[in-house]
Amino acid sequence: MKKVGFIDYYLDQWHANNYPEMLKKASNGKYEVAYAYGKIDSPLKGGLTNKAWAEKNGVALLDTIEEVIEKSDVLIVMSPDNPEMHEQLCDLPLKSGKLTYIDKTFAPDKETALRIFANAEAHSTPCFSSSALYFSTELNDMDTDKITKLYSRGPGAYDIYSIHQIEPILKLMKTDPKRVMFLGDKQHPSMVIEFTDGRYAQMYQGTWIDFEITTADEKNNMQIHPIRSDYFMRFIESLIAFFDTGIAPVTHRQTVNVIATINAGHKAAQTPFEWVEV
Repeated sequence: MKKVGFIDYYLDQWHANNYPEMLKKASNGKYEVAYAYGKIDSPLKGGLTNKAWAEKNGVALLDTIEEVIEKSDVLIVMSPDNPEMHEQLCDLPLKSGKLTYIDKTFAPDKETALRIFANAEAHSTPCFSSSALYFSTELNDMDTDKITKLYSRGPGAYDIYSIHQIEPILKLMKTDPKRVMFLGDKQHPSMVIEFTDGRYAQMYQGTWIDFEITTADEKNNMQIHPIRSDYFMRFIESLIAFFDTGIAPVTHRQTVNVIATINAGHKAAQTPFEWVEV
């Protein structure tokens, strides 16, 4: 059995609460979350302290990131809702040479993303980051060569959930984003992404809607693809494959493009109906 170490901003959050059982189940017990570090106790109302979380989940709470790295076989840097903490939390793990997954959203901006990956590459540490939606089986069934334009919709606030649309969009379009234009408002964000090959994608976020992608071909034939697969378990299976092989399922270039697009969207929201370069 291989030991997984969590490194987090605070441990009582949805990913840390669910990854341990998912990893154990999907790997048939080969991987087990054994150690954890949290920089602060949960600041959320009703949130558990790191000590209480560790006791509840049967995980050894350690005092330092160095201890987690030393004792663990593989590493997961969490902090899914605080990407501004990733550069700090990733610094030592990415110097360790041990396989490391960094939870979404990878970084607050492109410059930080590039620095994080440069750290990993300088120390030959295999790593990747991704939205779980990247692994939706519906994406693999689409004929991407015939996509001329794409429409995506999904739930949640832009800050935390936009990655779950932008990452699949970039995966399907298979080219670099060029610029973005913000169309909506804070309650109903909508954004157009232009790609370097001249194609476009549009994304819309609403409070209580499911993830769905509509594609069009050169004859404007439309195909609607509701995202109904168990994408989170597909992600966990891909994470286990990464831990087994050291081969990252998502390229660093893809991740940097995703972060750059998200960041451009933030800027574009300040000047609706104007193009902002990615």
